[in-house]
Amino acid sequence: MKNTSSQRKQNSNTNKDHGRPRTRPLFTYIKRVAVVFTIFLSRRRKAAGAATAASKRNNSRRVEGISFSTDLSTGSNSKSSSRFRFSNSYGSSSASSGLVGTVNFSLQEIYKATDNFNPANKIGEGCFGTVYKGKLKDGTLVAVKRANKNDYDKRLSLEFKNEVLTLSKIEHLNLVRFYGYGEHGDERIIVVEYVANGTLREHLDSSRGNGLEMAERLDIAIDVAHAITYLHMYTDPPIIHRDIKASNILITEKFRAKVADFGFARATTEDPGVTHISTQIKGTTGYLDPEYLRTYQLTEKSDVYSFGVLLVELVTGRHPIEQNRPIKERVTTRWAMQKLKEREAVLAMDPVLRRSPASNMAVEKVLELAKRCLASLRPSRPSMKECAEVLWKIRKDVRELGLSSSSASASHQSANYPFRDAKKSREITFGIQDGETYKFISA
Repeated sequence: MKNTSSQRKQNSNTNKDHGRPRTRPLFTYIKRVAVVFTIFLSRRRKAAGAATAASKRNNSRRVEGISFSTDLSTGSNSKSSSRFRFSNSYGSSSASSGLVGTVNFSLQEIYKATDNFNPANKIGEGCFGTVYKGKLKDGTLVAVKRANKNDYDKRLSLEFKNEVLTLSKIEHLNLVRFYGYGEHGDERIIVVEYVANGTLREHLDSSRGNGLEMAERLDIAIDVAHAITYLHMYTDPPIIHRDIKASNILITEKFRAKVADFGFARATTEDPGVTHISTQIKGTTGYLDPEYLRTYQLTEKSDVYSFGVLLVELVTGRHPIEQNRPIKERVTTRWAMQKLKEREAVLAMDPVLRRSPASNMAVEKVLELAKRCLASLRPSRPSMKECAEVLWKIRKDVRELGLSSSSASASHQSANYPFRDAKKSREITFGIQDGETYKFISA
């Protein structure tokens, strides 16, 4: 029995020993596969993490030129940076921020472009600072707005950020083009398109050029109406410029108008139930909406009022406030509206303009439109879209009377509104069809 029992144990051990060699390779193989799979997963997670980090870095790199985050409705700041970066208006945008992509410019390049901010390159002065003409290394001419360092305060800081944010969100033929900005230490710089032919105010003062003909003034009025219509209707949310005036209208060599200076601009609310923005008064004396002054409530119609003042400037050539005039003529809009009421609009015409049936008619009709824009009650004022339509009709009538001649050649016409085929231009640009009604499709 003992032998039998011993033999069974031995057989049993032998069977176990025989079983191990058959099962161990399987377990070892499974274990190795598991290890390899674990390593593979680990590497994939690391790679995914690296890709996510890189993506975040890239997204950050796209918007790091915007060294702050400012709510245009409240003016609150949430972030600042000492980086000096420039934002390219044609770069890729960040979906999360809605801001333009960035292109690197060194501060040294800006110094070089302006010849170290040489006074000889100075082309303008404003409340924000000094504007210099510059030339980038690729030959692009730019206007460099440099903040005054000595009196740079919180108010100017908000204006700087307002202008950068507004410019970074808009692009239109009749708005000055944005190339970039920089903020480093006490340097705050905005780089925009250089417009070579001065401001509308300079042309009206005859300090630049040989004086504007009526056809050219109508083209400029249409260009400005076109630009403000875009701000009010085709930006999201709509933007109120808040400082429409002749010195903020730049004139190109082809006598095309470009609206500039967005330091006072405000974005409206997206809530359709909100009819206005309550805010501090910003703007220029003589152009300010009296209802805005009285109530501190800002709407798009405040820009319409300022545009009405601009229309009066265009046909009279006068500044909004003329301190050296007789008392009855010091406020130009009141004086011009009185002449219109007395059916003597021609007496308000800029003396440098040549009199003709067409120009006399144009002055009267432009002043009639200005009167609507200057209405004391906002609901009585037209929209900027309607202003553009009315101006189109006025120019059409002027051309039919033969005002456009050799003195107002095609080279002096706004590029968007060619003289040779006004009907076709209306149809393509505005969707306007000839007839009793005019439909304005797109600014």
